[in-house]
Amino acid sequence: MSKIKAWFHREKKETAILLRCIPVTTVTLFVVSVICMNLLANKTLLQLDWIALDGGILISWLSFMCMDMITKHFGPKASNRISVLAAAINLLTCLIFFVASIIPSQADDYSAFDRIFGGTWFILLGSTVAFLSSAFINNRLNWMIGTAFRKHPEGKPAYAMRAYVSTFIAQFLDNFIFSLIVFVGFAPIFWDGFSWTVLQCAMCALTGAVAELIMEVAFSPIGYRIVRSWKANAVGKEYLEYLDKRG
Repeated sequence: MSKIKAWFHREKKETAILLRCIPVTTVTLFVVSVICMNLLANKTLLQLDWIALDGGILISWLSFMCMDMITKHFGPKASNRISVLAAAINLLTCLIFFVASIIPSQADDYSAFDRIFGGTWFILLGSTVAFLSSAFINNRLNWMIGTAFRKHPEGKPAYAMRAYVSTFIAQFLDNFIFSLIVFVGFAPIFWDGFSWTVLQCAMCALTGAVAELIMEVAFSPIGYRIVRSWKANAVGKEYLEYLDKRG
């Protein structure tokens, strides 16, 4: 029990230091993108025999770009912590949306509002499981690729490689896990037989990963410059020094 208490105290202290040090704009964009992904996933943008895309594809690249930046500067554990925080805030937001949707109102017809913001429990389940799984994989893979660059680990090619590879693999897993849970597992039961095939899920995951990789390629130079400015301005010095002392 004493070991558990010591671990909890250490984790609490480390998280508190991280939250004091990490740039608030990055955390805000990250959290907002996670919330938006959950809402946009309610709409299927395209469905053919071999491919299907949901609205989450429009914003998920931003989440992964933020994770890549945090992992590069603060480490994978810090990025995991912020990912869990984003997932928790998303769950709280969904709860507030749900409460708002079930409160009756005679002012107007809010059926469309209630249907969208009331949410669907299995979509929330699928998005949370998929997001956290892919986030942990992305952060660890990003860090591992970075350690492989013995020469010029701070260079642009190193940052690009770790961002591109980790994003593509993690995005594929994110899309695939979500699609399997929602559109193969629960949709046929609760949506009058509507469903995707496993092939559609795989192609959705692959197409989404490619699309989001293109976004990463387009915007990663911005992320790289931001991370360079963090390093130049000693952003997060307290947290990084705390990690060094812990060894």
